[in-house]
Amino acid sequence: MRSTRTRRFGLATIIALALALFGLAPSASAAEPAPAELSFSTDAATTQPDGTVNLSMTIKNNKTYDIWFVYQTIDPTWLTTQRPDLKYSFTGCSLAAENGAVPCSGTGPANLGANYGATIPPGQSRTVTLTLQIAADSGCNGNIGFYSYYYAEFSDSTSVNGGPAYTPETRVLCA
Repeated sequence: MRSTRTRRFGLATIIALALALFGLAPSASAAEPAPAELSFSTDAATTQPDGTVNLSMTIKNNKTYDIWFVYQTIDPTWLTTQRPDLKYSFTGCSLAAENGAVPCSGTGPANLGANYGATIPPGQSRTVTLTLQIAADSGCNGNIGFYSYYYAEFSDSTSVNGGPAYTPETRVLCA
């Protein structure tokens, strides 16, 4: 005599097969992008003491509402802090605009958000570039890297925070 458990399993299998054949079964779908994304790039992977590297930060609005406000921090990674002989500072800031770069004021560690300017419409992004100046008396053969956290508010009164987002590391080489 067959058990009811086997009968139920067989019935569930037949129903699942029928649904799959007719396209009614749940399907795997691509994950939605985050409401806002922060990414980094540099214009050089290496530099020398007394050199500069441009660190670009881009925030993209993937939501259907404007980003009204961004708060962002930037700090050296733990490995960077373990090399006190690596001397550097952020010396400049610019916001990419349609008619060229516009100067901005925040060079970190906690005042970067205002650099993105006015609202960021849906589907658009803003890029801020910081100039990383390596001191002439800096140590060599070390990597300088940073990480960042951000918080963004949208016009529908929602918010999102993210991080840590890591910058590409810059290697300081000696001649």
